[in-house]
Amino acid sequence: MKLLCLADEENKGLWDFYHRDRVGDVDLIISCGDLDPSYLEFLVSMTNVPVLYVHGNHDDKYEMKPPLGCTCIDDDIYDHKGLRIMGLGGSMKYGAKKNMYTEREMEKRVKKLRKKAVLMGGIDILVTHAPAAGYGDLEDLPHHGFECFNDLLNEFKPLYMLHGHVHMNYGKVSRETDHPSGTKIINCFDKYELTIPESAFPAQGETGSAMYDLYMRLMNRRKR
Repeated sequence: MKLLCLADEENKGLWDFYHRDRVGDVDLIISCGDLDPSYLEFLVSMTNVPVLYVHGNHDDKYEMKPPLGCTCIDDDIYDHKGLRIMGLGGSMKYGAKKNMYTEREMEKRVKKLRKKAVLMGGIDILVTHAPAAGYGDLEDLPHHGFECFNDLLNEFKPLYMLHGHVHMNYGKVSRETDHPSGTKIINCFDKYELTIPESAFPAQGETGSAMYDLYMRLMNRRKR
């Protein structure tokens, strides 16, 4: 499964100079925040693949103009053909904007999602805007990461954590970081292409969680 991961800066090759060959084999597009909603709308209409997104700290405009045709996964876990994707947008609170949170406020969001993650037998990808504390973040408050993300990674050990917020042109910023949990953390600034073999995650309805697997099998039967 090929993912096109985006954050913070619109890629001209995907918008101003778009060509279908650049996205011809993409199965899923994920935005880690702070992107023009028109950009996401353009991509979902031109590629005809699902576009998932979380809010960045500058995405208050989504309240008035959400990216139509795209799916917000903030505070939810989205199942894409068996790939379980958890969304937690926003940054550390340093102002009065809507998509900013204190550590405690983010902890509460994580706690609510934890129950669903357990029910679904875990998660495969964590999508955030801000990084985890100590892994790809910066020392200043606006770009500091959340400690509760580390707890989430240590508990569920997803394959990947995708984030934005820390621009690659800020200085010595790593594109990829290995977390002690085994999760690979990827800064998706601009764009990042990620291929995940289907053998790396459970098939839909085969997570090992009896209740969730039964639910997915019933849902799939209804779609036939």
